[in-house]
Amino acid sequence: MMSTGADGLHHGHKGAQRRHFARLVWTVLRVLVSVATLVTLYYAGPLDRSSEGTAVAILLSGLVGFIVLVALQVRSILRSRYPALRAVEALAVSIPFFLLLVAAAYVAMAAQSSSNFGRHLSHTAGLYFAVTVFTTVGFGDITAKSGTAQLAVTVQMLMDLIVFGLVIKTIVDAAHRGRERMRTTGDHQAGGGAR
Repeated sequence: MMSTGADGLHHGHKGAQRRHFARLVWTVLRVLVSVATLVTLYYAGPLDRSSEGTAVAILLSGLVGFIVLVALQVRSILRSRYPALRAVEALAVSIPFFLLLVAAAYVAMAAQSSSNFGRHLSHTAGLYFAVTVFTTVGFGDITAKSGTAQLAVTVQMLMDLIVFGLVIKTIVDAAHRGRERMRTTGDHQAGGGAR
């Protein structure tokens, strides 16, 4: 009789492990598909043939989209049964979205005038430059030359601080609050079941 109960607990634990593993695999797949879609859209866009107005529109609408994405991610984390996993997913999608957005603006600006960066930027070079600014590596092989380009890079540097500080903190705090909610709900349900 005791072994049957122990077997049941063992099978229950194995089932929970399988569900957690399946959730992890599903999350990784969602992140990969999301990032691959963003990268495909970035490379498919005719950014190097766009106007200055288009470059500004890309940047502004993208920033609004980024803010909306982060707000939706925070809401999703707070409601999730797995808030920490959901927070990692949010960061894994939000940061590439931000970098591709900035890179798109750089490519469009370089297409407008070679004086902005001193040369034409391909999609790959634009992404490379956005990532070097984001990581504060700055090799110096691509630099902002014109006042407009310097302003755009300054905006990215300020946004980088916001992404590192506010966005990451907001997502991590949401994960903690989501975990607390799950713990409180679990304690409440356990207490109710005991009665």
